[in-house]
Amino acid sequence: MTRKIFACLVAVAGMAKGQPIELSLPTENHHLFTNEPEQFYMYVDRTFEGETSKPWEGGSFGFVRSPIRVGDQMVLSQFHEGIDIAPVNRDKAGNPLDLVMSIASGTVVHTSPIAGRSNYGKYVVVEHEWQGSKVASLYAHLAEITVQIGDPVKSGSVLGRMGYTGAGLNRTRAHVHLELGFTMSEHYEGWHRQNFGSANYHGNYNGMNIAGVDVAAFFLAHKANPEMSFSEFVLSRPMQFKVTVPGGADEPEFLKRYPWMRRGGVPNPVSWEIGFAPTGHVISFTSSIRPVTEPVVTHLRPGKVPQRWLTRGLLTGEGTATALSHSGKQMLALVLDDFDTNEKAAER
Repeated sequence: MTRKIFACLVAVAGMAKGQPIELSLPTENHHLFTNEPEQFYMYVDRTFEGETSKPWEGGSFGFVRSPIRVGDQMVLSQFHEGIDIAPVNRDKAGNPLDLVMSIASGTVVHTSPIAGRSNYGKYVVVEHEWQGSKVASLYAHLAEITVQIGDPVKSGSVLGRMGYTGAGLNRTRAHVHLELGFTMSEHYEGWHRQNFGSANYHGNYNGMNIAGVDVAAFFLAHKANPEMSFSEFVLSRPMQFKVTVPGGADEPEFLKRYPWMRRGGVPNPVSWEIGFAPTGHVISFTSSIRPVTEPVVTHLRPGKVPQRWLTRGLLTGEGTATALSHSGKQMLALVLDDFDTNEKAAER
């Protein structure tokens, strides 16, 4: 084998796996990598059973907020879909000075410069193409935005400056809220119109249409193994529940966008079994011959508290009595484009 042919084979193999991601934290705050989470995350103010505290955990990803008592257990009932990174530098008045940067190469696909149009305040979305799939990173609560839609960016490119725009923030708790996730639907406007009466100023880049993964865990896993791909990270997430849906003859658009989520399956399917992480994002599609006429929960990781507290309220009940809740059905409809899209509405 000549060197030239060998080099070509190596290049093709690299493309199939996906090139390593150049990943960096979005601010100067690198305490995530020094095992000092209390200096990395912005705390939340908490009062529980008469005791007040400022836990840094409230700024991390997952079920980290709003403790309640369920039986003899304390359950954190509110899901936080991103991470809140505390400022490193402030001026004399306490305003944050930290620049906010893109975590990886990509393209700016959305900017929201009017703070009152979202709980995110002023925010930016960057789209990254990893292994042929589009993954979005979102940077919220900015004081100012310094990029425009269409701008190409690299890892470390400045997007704006940290602030405290958005709902429920003040200067003391200024931070950047970072999310990393999937586009749920390319037709989000139709779903929003069907489920809400409010205006959607953000098109497909509305935060409700971005299903966030544990971005801090991805940073840590990638630092430990810089060759790790985004798909490898997502596929390694624990499975909380699976839902089997009818329509196996048609491959869901979501799966076409993220084909690496397909796990085995059968020829000539009549349904799809969709796997979900505890935090509600999709992690697998498997074609199936199980006949169903409506969505059915077909796998569930047991828990010590009702499933609603383990699945963002997407499920109700316990054990064999578990089913999709109203919000679970709404989420599934978004994943499957099971609503009047703009195109469908235009045809009427």
